[in-house]
Amino acid sequence: MAGLTNIGDAVAATVRSVENAREYTRQREERDLEEKMRKEHEARMAAEPQTKEEKAKAEEAALLKQNIKMLDRGIECAKAVMRKEAVLNAQLENEDIFQAHARMLIWIANNVVLAHQRRKFVVDDNNRDILRFLLYYFNGCPKAEEVFPNRGYKLHKHLMLMGEVGTGKTLLMQIFSEYLHYTNNPRAFYNLSVTQMVNYYTLHNNLDRYTYYEEENRGFQCTPVNICLNDIGTDSITFFGMDTKLLTNQFLHARNEIWVHYHKYAHVTTNLTLEQLKEEYKDGFGRLVDRFKTYNIVPVGGKSRR
Repeated sequence: MAGLTNIGDAVAATVRSVENAREYTRQREERDLEEKMRKEHEARMAAEPQTKEEKAKAEEAALLKQNIKMLDRGIECAKAVMRKEAVLNAQLENEDIFQAHARMLIWIANNVVLAHQRRKFVVDDNNRDILRFLLYYFNGCPKAEEVFPNRGYKLHKHLMLMGEVGTGKTLLMQIFSEYLHYTNNPRAFYNLSVTQMVNYYTLHNNLDRYTYYEEENRGFQCTPVNICLNDIGTDSITFFGMDTKLLTNQFLHARNEIWVHYHKYAHVTTNLTLEQLKEEYKDGFGRLVDRFKTYNIVPVGGKSRR
């Protein structure tokens, strides 16, 4: 029994020793924490401005630092968007990806656009390079500017397809309009005609839907869309009391402003030459003629495809 008592006392002493050590450690940690908080408080107090002038300067410095951080975040967001766009735009530089898009384009031409005519789209020497250029262009690929290196084509400009009657200008834009909508491309556009625009003006007495598209918006919010207007300059006659030349002129002026401020495109097709267009739409100030410089002028040759 005496042996058991001695063992019990030893265990109890050990437990008390452990508890005392834990309590000492806890108290020491509390003292260390208090000392740390005291020093941090003293440092903050020493750093805080004491006079009104010092406080004003400190507030100004804090606000400046906050604004710089906000601007840095905005720049980083913009850079992220630009990096993403650059990656997407460069995808067609891969020939396999380009060919996949080309196959889809031809499928849409044959099975969507031309299906009701029971005929197939023909790729030949007159349109092969144009198709490659347009595929690159509408996908924002920099290689678009290399297809016709001597023409100075740029990705940021509109398109003007120019050629004789029946060479396939409107058909090309119909095909690409469908292709861009099927691929959910931000450069997707609506393929329209001058006659349709005149009819809209006859009904609404304005060209809003073809230009700024403010009719369903409040205030000065505009939601213009990308458009291709076909056969400009061909029907420059009075149509049911409407001066189609004047309407087209107003359309081109408005769309130039939209291109500058909203980065939305207004492509066109025409049977006229550039010189004929300049003569047709001269306004006495040279403004509209000068704005034709914002177009990639793409000649479409060959015989009638109709």
